Amino acid sequence: MTEFTNNPIDITQLPKFEEVQLKGLNSKYITVLLFNFSLLLILVIGGFSALFYFKQDAFSNTIWMAILVGLVLFLAGLVVFTKFSFQKKGYAFREHDAIYKSGLISETTTIIPFNRVQHVALHQGFISRKLGLASVELFTAGGSSSDLEIPGLLLADAQLIKNLVSQKINPPKQDEPIEVAPTETPLTEEHE
Repeated sequence: MTEFTNNPIDITQLPKFEEVQLKGLNSKYITVLLFNFSLLLILVIGGFSALFYFKQDAFSNTIWMAILVGLVLFLAGLVVFTKFSFQKKGYAFREHDAIYKSGLISETTTIIPFNRVQHVALHQGFISRKLGLASVELFTAGGSSSDLEIPGLLLADAQLIKNLVSQKINPPKQDEPIEVAPTETPLTEEHE
């Protein structure tokens, strides 16, 4: 029987994730974010317009203008905030874990060790697909939502990351050949 030990760790000797060079998200991803804000703007203005149309007597022109100016200022601030926060987002993959950092006012760094990852998924929204972008999501045990999502990746990079993480969480056995995902090839019809 071995004796149980629980020695203290000198935290100054731990690897510093702050020193890892993070890679920024693809610049096309800002288009996806701005598109989402445009949809929000259309819905809000449409809602206020419908309210104004049906309840004209509830709003005086000054109240309507104050609401409109406030809404425009809020959305302009949101766009500026999004552009600045976009520049603060970054990711890195190390030998044993994945890192994602985000946040302008409140900075959040998430580190997920590969030995805790249950599965990895690649996701593409409509606009992201049109721009050739994708998100990689890492799921750990417990919970139905992803624990780490890295958006704004080029599709080819996202596929490479998904394959890397998949091989880290399910390494091939020594006698088993490594399968490489086939690239998409156009289907051709054979004429006899």
